[in-house]
Amino acid sequence: MSKVDVLLGLQWGDEGKGKIVDVLTPKYDIIARFQGGPNAGHTLEFDGIKHVLHTIPSGIFRKDTLNIVGNGVVIDPVIFQREIENLAKFNLPIKETLLISNKAHLILPTHRLLDAASEQAKGKSKIGSTLKGIGPTYMDKTGRNGIRVGDIFTSTFKEKYDNLVAKHKGMLDHYEGFEYNVEELEPAFFEGIDLLKSLTTIDSEHYINQAMREGKTILAEGAQGTLLDIDFGSYPFVTSSNTITAGTCTGLGVPPTKIGDVIGIFKAYCTRVGSGPFPTELFDEVGEEIRRAGGEFGATTGRPRRCGWIDLPALKYAIMINGASELSMMKSDVLDEFKEIKVCTHYIIDGKKVDYLPFDITDIEIEPVYKSFKGWNTDTTKLTSFADAPKELKEYVTYLEKELEVPIATVSVGPDRSQTLNNRK
Repeated sequence: MSKVDVLLGLQWGDEGKGKIVDVLTPKYDIIARFQGGPNAGHTLEFDGIKHVLHTIPSGIFRKDTLNIVGNGVVIDPVIFQREIENLAKFNLPIKETLLISNKAHLILPTHRLLDAASEQAKGKSKIGSTLKGIGPTYMDKTGRNGIRVGDIFTSTFKEKYDNLVAKHKGMLDHYEGFEYNVEELEPAFFEGIDLLKSLTTIDSEHYINQAMREGKTILAEGAQGTLLDIDFGSYPFVTSSNTITAGTCTGLGVPPTKIGDVIGIFKAYCTRVGSGPFPTELFDEVGEEIRRAGGEFGATTGRPRRCGWIDLPALKYAIMINGASELSMMKSDVLDEFKEIKVCTHYIIDGKKVDYLPFDITDIEIEPVYKSFKGWNTDTTKLTSFADAPKELKEYVTYLEKELEVPIATVSVGPDRSQTLNNRK
């Protein structure tokens, strides 16, 4: 019986998970998304074309691989339809290679309206929601009001929909000055529902466990990042799902004893979208230079990302709670032009030096302690072997491996799937 390997982000999302899933996909029979919704933007680049996926797993471009949208995912039928339509030109056998869990929850137009109304009401204390309706959908899921993919095939679907929309309208009426029109959003929603009905839906927990019994290789693809986890992230500036390894078990129906390798993805520096704490954030021209060199704008929202140096206390925390067994360092080429590169090794909190992430990270003053490294000042984007990498880049990787106590198996030097260096010793 095979195990399920897990690939997830160790920072605040946007680490480059989509690219590594695409690179690893030939090793796997099945790629499965286990949480999150279309607030994810997984960017893949190959043959000179850039692709951004929001709900569909990043293995979709490999025709011999099955892709499963698991029960822990929330699906917006409108965005999902757009994704399917964008893939049409590639002549992919979507009906055969894309399977959707009957237990995945649906994002209704009123969920998006509730998200927008809630953020607007928060004023200056906004969480930085992507306004995709994710939070309200997960609230209905845990409040036992949600509508699932399997419901669309039942005779009571429209009744369930109408009841939930009526409840949402009652909630929206409490937001003073918030104007909305549900009716104009509904045609696109029901068109998306019709498309969903035409696709292949499954009881994914049975399917995945049977696939393991048959010895199939499976990779679970995480969305967002560890520091956005609803339980372990920088609460309340987090997403609404469990983005960590444990989320694979609840988001796919995989027993904890069947988790295999855990591949943690991180950037050679750090970014964050939206509000919330970010100890190593740079507000100077260095932060601006990282943003420019890295093209640090959200794949889903286009928002400029906040940029800073790599944060080891946060990374060690993420590695600990995920049980990461190997690492991939992304976007190291973004630092190609820097003469000096810094690493946050500790925090100073109330005059004390600590190397862990405290409970109240959102409310306390944190002063990062940095160690400086000499930059490699070389174009690394054309490298085909890590053995040929500049000495300074090798030293940077070796230092991080020693501090994090987990091997960095791959180093990415560009967005294309070919720009991925193997560092397996």
